Amino acid sequence: MATLLRAALRPLRPPPGHRGPAADVLLRGVRHGAGQLYPEHIPTSPLQKVLLAAGSAGMALYNPYRHDMVAVLGETTGLRALKVLRDQMKRDPEGAQILQERPRILLSTLDLDKLRSLPEGSLGQEYLRFLDVNRVSPDTRAPTRFVDDEELAYVIQRYREVHDMLHTLLGMPTNMLGEIVVKWFEAVQTGLPMCILGALFGPIRLHTQGLQVLVSELIPWAVQNGRRAPCVFNLYYERRWEQPLRALREELGITDPPMLVRALA
Repeated sequence: MATLLRAALRPLRPPPGHRGPAADVLLRGVRHGAGQLYPEHIPTSPLQKVLLAAGSAGMALYNPYRHDMVAVLGETTGLRALKVLRDQMKRDPEGAQILQERPRILLSTLDLDKLRSLPEGSLGQEYLRFLDVNRVSPDTRAPTRFVDDEELAYVIQRYREVHDMLHTLLGMPTNMLGEIVVKWFEAVQTGLPMCILGALFGPIRLHTQGLQVLVSELIPWAVQNGRRAPCVFNLYYERRWEQPLRALREELGITDPPMLVRALA
């Protein structure tokens, strides 16, 4: 168990001689050892998954910013939801193409100069602005380790790398209130247990004013938009950089949030 936890907390720095993110872009089903399905895969028994889920849930609820523990929780509890999400993608032409080509959203795959040159209000321009303003990087997303199916491993990796895109789509900052709103949207869209737990227990850390606004306005807005929008993981975002963000929101049926959340954090 201790070995598994150390593996889950392992730094994301590549080892000497590692070929960089591009080498692992496809997450294909190549065996790298006994029972290993993809480069970062750590095979685990059902009992080990239960223990990992319990430990990571406790740590994630204690400190929602422990993204490493949130990642472990998602991998050890989300099998059924990941299968449903995978099947939704397979039934959609754009989603099926994503599963076939398995693009990755990493600094090594983003043409930052091109994104900066895009028109004001485009998805690419707004996504880059989100990264700059909030000082976040797509490379901070943890690699998948505990999913025992390489296709589902890609699905949850895609979910992680699209998370910042959802912040951009929903107009949500990365403060606690903004993260909770995105988690409610993701919970409705994916059914992932970690999203549901984050949506339900995240609000306990909010101050009174933020909690009132969340319950009365922002949660209903997030749930309504999550139900109305088609599966947002069927969007090949990398081929939509030039699309106006406003047009993409209209395509998905996503309305403007009822109020700014940044001032209430």
